Amino acid sequence: MKQSITFSQFVDSFSEERKNQFSYDGKKALFEYLEEYEESTGEDIELDIVALCCEYTEYDSVSDYLADYSTDIDRKDYENEEEYLEAVENEIADKTMFIPIHDYKGTKLDSFIIQSY
Repeated sequence: MKQSITFSQFVDSFSEERKNQFSYDGKKALFEYLEEYEESTGEDIELDIVALCCEYTEYDSVSDYLADYSTDIDRKDYENEEEYLEAVENEIADKTMFIPIHDYKGTKLDSFIIQSY
């Protein structure tokens, strides 16, 4: 037996000790990703907040990501910081699930979620 949930219910499902695991915009991006996954595969996902918190990690920036993971991208190969950051994001997307985070206006933020690897 499956039950569909709204974004508000999804946010409320994060217990007190896990409520700060993802930012509000991060929760929205993750929720939308999971909904799209269900629609594209026809597979229902069981909501398991602990599993989501273990499987996905939100980073505020590429620099934060690079504190946990290494990259083969050399900053010297790029004319500016924006090109370098885009190259690193593309490398991350090649390695794992990369979920960009947008604000309420739809503007892409520096933060993103990855499927931990």
